[in-house]
Amino acid sequence: MANSQPEMHYTEIYTASDTLDGSAIFHTFYDVVGFVLYMHQQIPSTVQDMSVEFDTMHSEYKQLEMGLGTEVKPSFRRKHVSKMRDIKVGIKRLDKLMNSLLNIQTAFKIMINEVPTIDGVVLALGASPLRPQHIYVLNFFHAIDVSKGADGFARSKAAEGLSRKAIRTLISKGAGSVTYPGPLKLFVLIKAPSSFNQPMHFLPKRHFRYNRKVVPLGLLFKCRDQDQEVATTTSEDLIWFQCRHVIKGLAMNTMPEE
Repeated sequence: MANSQPEMHYTEIYTASDTLDGSAIFHTFYDVVGFVLYMHQQIPSTVQDMSVEFDTMHSEYKQLEMGLGTEVKPSFRRKHVSKMRDIKVGIKRLDKLMNSLLNIQTAFKIMINEVPTIDGVVLALGASPLRPQHIYVLNFFHAIDVSKGADGFARSKAAEGLSRKAIRTLISKGAGSVTYPGPLKLFVLIKAPSSFNQPMHFLPKRHFRYNRKVVPLGLLFKCRDQDQEVATTTSEDLIWFQCRHVIKGLAMNTMPEE
């Protein structure tokens, strides 16, 4: 990745196929986002479990709301209203986080659809992208073209396999072994051609540099038969774009380990 910090060292991950499609890139990216949030104690459970919990709370609230109209006894109505209030508090607590995750998905899909190659993705966890506490870098081999295919972003076996490889590698490298109490923010930056223009989701950060004191953990994704670097043929400058959708971790009461 051009202009990366000198401390950067990549762990190579090879795909099981000869190509890397949009589905594999998207799901690997999103699963790593969820993994980083969970391992650094920014969310109480996995993103998948939280999504199920969030949808369940919405469904339960609607059922109680419908039942309230048919309930006659004051005691039952009070119980209904009390339970609805508790569920609403839970929904409100997760609402901003879940919306941020949804917006991140939308933004990354747009990026994949409009940019033929994804040169690099930075996940910066901390108070700001310039002074993060943790940095994760996903670099997709520059010669790989992103073919979207007929199934779009459906989760394929190839996507599942690549995502698992990425998560296992991060775990083996000690990702999440050091963390800090309290909510942090997760910033996403993507390197793309300077002509890329999606101001609703991305803002150009041409001179982005993160704090040199932070040692990033990098993954380099390559196709199975791709063992030598191919020079880039693009005539455009590649610059950093910061995603406007920042994910803020949840404040959680964590018990000290014995």
